[in-house]
Amino acid sequence: MPSVFSKIITGEIPAYKIAENEKYLAFLDIFPLVKGHTLVIPKKEVDYVFDLDDETYLGLMNFAKKVAISIKKAIPCNRISMQVIGLEVPHAHVHLIPINSMSDCNFSNPKLKLSKEEFESIAESIRKNFVI
Repeated sequence: MPSVFSKIITGEIPAYKIAENEKYLAFLDIFPLVKGHTLVIPKKEVDYVFDLDDETYLGLMNFAKKVAISIKKAIPCNRISMQVIGLEVPHAHVHLIPINSMSDCNFSNPKLKLSKEEFESIAESIRKNFVI
């Protein structure tokens, strides 16, 4: 059964896309810890990030780096945190989270509730800064 991320890749489920190429996709987390919280995934459906073949894994990290640079330019923050967690979706992914302190990337924190317009504005500002 395809994961929710596979359904985003195929367009069955909408997403606030940041960047995409033939192998990877970055989109805003719909339950963000902070504005700009982004998920980066391989289009290849593999459950666990460390089960990815080396080429896909290294490509994912390279793509995530480009997305992180774009987020940092668009969202005022000290750093971009990258976390590999995600037991809730059986599809390898990394979280890119703009942070000013360690507490900004605590997944026990309440999630932001953003409007469609806020998501679209954030996604557009990050997209404008994305360089292939």
